[in-house]
Amino acid sequence: MLNLNGRVAAVFGLANKRSISWGIAKKLHEAGAKLTIGYQNERMKAEALGLIEELPGAEPFQCDVSSDAEIDQTFAQMKEHYGKLDILVHSIAFAPAEDLKNDFLQTSREGFRIAHEVSVYSLIALSRGAAPLMTDGGSIITLTYFGAEKVVPHYKVMGVAKAALEATVRYLAADLGKQNIRVNAISAGPIRTLAARGIGALGDMMKHHEERSPLHRNTEQDEVGKTAVYLASDLASGVTGETIYVDSGYNIMGF
Repeated sequence: MLNLNGRVAAVFGLANKRSISWGIAKKLHEAGAKLTIGYQNERMKAEALGLIEELPGAEPFQCDVSSDAEIDQTFAQMKEHYGKLDILVHSIAFAPAEDLKNDFLQTSREGFRIAHEVSVYSLIALSRGAAPLMTDGGSIITLTYFGAEKVVPHYKVMGVAKAALEATVRYLAADLGKQNIRVNAISAGPIRTLAARGIGALGDMMKHHEERSPLHRNTEQDEVGKTAVYLASDLASGVTGETIYVDSGYNIMGF
């Protein structure tokens, strides 16, 4: 395992043990990073705190990324507590259920706005808050999915939001490179997360992924976590603006 001793990592988007962010947080912790882990609101606090207890030394904080005031407060607290930040993990995505059930043509204006504000703009807002704390450079990591590039049944407006997220990664990488801050995305294969359960026919998607991917298996949380540790480390010092696939090779297949 790579050594991240002395580095401070903030992980946004922890919901439960099935969250991709949980797999990433565990691997960052194993690598020696000091962790600060965010949960969205009071409703999600109890479960988040229960998980954080399994990562000795990790600090919890509440931050609703749709609130600029809460984002500002969160990074002010991090500055006071740690003095700096080295790693930011953005594992946040949401679209209204109705806009995932209906045909994409019927996507509502409000549903489109919400999907992009929560899933995409939040990366910009968090990066803006994190950048002043990354005084020694840093690594910003977000999570995407193959539905950003190709039509995936039932993914609908989330596919469009993920496409915007991947473009945002490139533009942020261009802006922040002068501060030695790298910005990358991990495109994970389908995993049974709480968010993924909102996508129709998840079981069929995972079965197809297992059958068609070169490794003939689905992606595991820990595999995404290990790739995040690599992107957070000096081994990835020349990597920015990229989408790294952790999907058992599914994305390379034509048919």
